[in-house]
Amino acid sequence: MTTGKQRPDILWIVTTQWRAQATGFAGDSNARTPSLDALAARAINFTQAVTPHPFGPFARAALLTGVLSPENGVRDYFDPLPVGSRTVAHELRERGYETAFFGKWHLWKRDPSAALVGEVHAKAVVPPEARAGFDFWEGFESGFLLNDPWLHGTRLAEPTPFRGYQADVLCERTATWLTEQITKAKIQTPKAPERKPWFCMVSLESPHPPYDAPASGVLAPGEAALTLAANVPRGGEAETKARHELAGYYAHIEATDRAIGRLLKAVGDGVLVVFTSVHGDMHGAHGLFRKGWPYEESVRVPLLVWLPGFGAEVREDAVSLVDLAGMMTGFIEHGALPRIEAEAAHISMPSVVRLPHQCDRAWRGVRSKLQKRIFNPDGSAWLDFDLANDPGELKNRA
Repeated sequence: MTTGKQRPDILWIVTTQWRAQATGFAGDSNARTPSLDALAARAINFTQAVTPHPFGPFARAALLTGVLSPENGVRDYFDPLPVGSRTVAHELRERGYETAFFGKWHLWKRDPSAALVGEVHAKAVVPPEARAGFDFWEGFESGFLLNDPWLHGTRLAEPTPFRGYQADVLCERTATWLTEQITKAKIQTPKAPERKPWFCMVSLESPHPPYDAPASGVLAPGEAALTLAANVPRGGEAETKARHELAGYYAHIEATDRAIGRLLKAVGDGVLVVFTSVHGDMHGAHGLFRKGWPYEESVRVPLLVWLPGFGAEVREDAVSLVDLAGMMTGFIEHGALPRIEAEAAHISMPSVVRLPHQCDRAWRGVRSKLQKRIFNPDGSAWLDFDLANDPGELKNRA
């Protein structure tokens, strides 16, 4: 599906709450991820990649714009991405790409008084001017409906229900759209089927909670059989809760891996593929849950980049999701994925997200391969991690 070595088709697969440790290729014995393991075996694996912010809206804004919060306009959890913001869709469109988006947006106006899980946010309409420059857009604002999502967009004027596991629905509709682009080009120019290359972003909510939601027929593993990280306190409420949540978490990981595998099979081998997540989840590490905390489980994310014609590689660049847009344009223009020369990646949490179990303070941080430093808003030091010598942090890096 590619038109030339330096203008490949590009597919971004972006998940939610999938921490870097939770894959088979990262050594997690609980994780059943054969599709991603196969991708990792031939891709560039950025083992030190971090989110620019450990909450979804802020991280998505940074991912699309290449600008950290609050400078990108998203300071508070309920802030929309400002209309008119320049994004990777604009950058690639100017380079001749057809652009498309499928799935969770989480960057438009939401009602703070409405339940986070449910149809209110799932059926909120994102207007065309707020879709960040994508030519084709089909998705939903949020709502965390891992099953039976509501979609609207370019071809769906009103929110429309779709039956099935959300990741399956979105990956299937993405694959259909991509096939249509190839077919359309061949019909228009049957002797020389030339077309624009495409950039497509697929945004999935899983494996975000509710972890008890059905996972496309995948059975949750036994809680007692799960292997817990050493930094999860044993013998009390934290262990009990961690085992219960992780059982559902790993079921959704397996189900989402299957959906991704089918999508990758549909697009073929000539596509530049990125797989990542906007943040992780503590799952009892250090006795904490959810995200927002400045620990590896919350801030370090998987990042695989498969480049057609290139071999597998492990990189320890100080890379953040905020760097992805520049990586894409660099590859298009130079035929090679640029290395991130920065000594450290920056992470920002400019405001407290007042939801249960979340971090109770705003902070900024810098993370290198060996060190992570966290600062309070006034610039004073809060936490300092020596990643080479801290057994808890080190164990959960690899």
